[in-house]
Amino acid sequence: MIPPMQDLLETLVAEARLLTPQGRVADYIPALASADPLQAGIALVDGEGRLSSAGDAASLFSIQSVSKVISLALVLETRGEEAVFSRVGREPTGDPFNSIIRLETSRLGKPYNPLINAGAIVVSSLLPGRDSRERVEGLLAFMAGILGAKPGVDEAVFESERTTGSRNRSIGWFLKHLGILEGEVDEALDTYFRQCSIKVDARDLAVLGAVFAFDGLLPGGGRALSARTARIVKSLMLTCGLYDGSGDFGVEAGLPAKSGVGGGIVASAKGRFGIGSFGPSLDEQGNSIAGVSMLTRLSSELGLFSL
Repeated sequence: MIPPMQDLLETLVAEARLLTPQGRVADYIPALASADPLQAGIALVDGEGRLSSAGDAASLFSIQSVSKVISLALVLETRGEEAVFSRVGREPTGDPFNSIIRLETSRLGKPYNPLINAGAIVVSSLLPGRDSRERVEGLLAFMAGILGAKPGVDEAVFESERTTGSRNRSIGWFLKHLGILEGEVDEALDTYFRQCSIKVDARDLAVLGAVFAFDGLLPGGGRALSARTARIVKSLMLTCGLYDGSGDFGVEAGLPAKSGVGGGIVASAKGRFGIGSFGPSLDEQGNSIAGVSMLTRLSSELGLFSL
């Protein structure tokens, strides 16, 4: 028998916290180095907008690479599929999220997918707006339409990313060399760094996950995305969302999901609910140890496996 939801979520959080000493926070970004590695939280939102949560679900953190699914959805809605997929592929890589080597060796001549850094920087350059601030303001407005309130940007995280993001700058300039980056490199990178610095909590991610779980519909009613956009993004989340840990997560949890090195993971259970998790202690692939544990157990307990 499935235990009451609140009891289940609290059990998942308690179990996940025991695993967090196995990882480390993303201290290569100085502003993230002070995160508490023992934090863990999870939230669920169903189609009616009902929320269940446990642990540190209300703790704010920087969204980091989870922002990639939001920017991708907005660009697909405003620019169309051709604008994206003429520049970025739709295939998993098996490489780390910040890999450069595939850009030079790939027969595609473009990033393999929009959820690795190279592909996400291209997508960021396609966001509507004349400069990085306008693009991010548009992204924040788009998020406000989903979340019901406009999130903020952690300026300290943004400055930390911009100052230490040498590898992403290398990627940006190589994308410019390939002729697939729209606009100036610095504008695209500032957009990318700023969108990664948006502040959210696990409850926000659960709402976002619910939009994907219900093919673009907002919890409680209304439409945020076309069903086509939601399905494209979910497909990429399933195959590419946890970087070179995507295959293992797909086998064990069977959920479309996207992780970020801030410790967040967004996931969707089709027709059931959206899920947001938080835990800043990361494994070797850059995925939240607590988040992966909680989502895998939740999928098993509630029969969420989507394949």
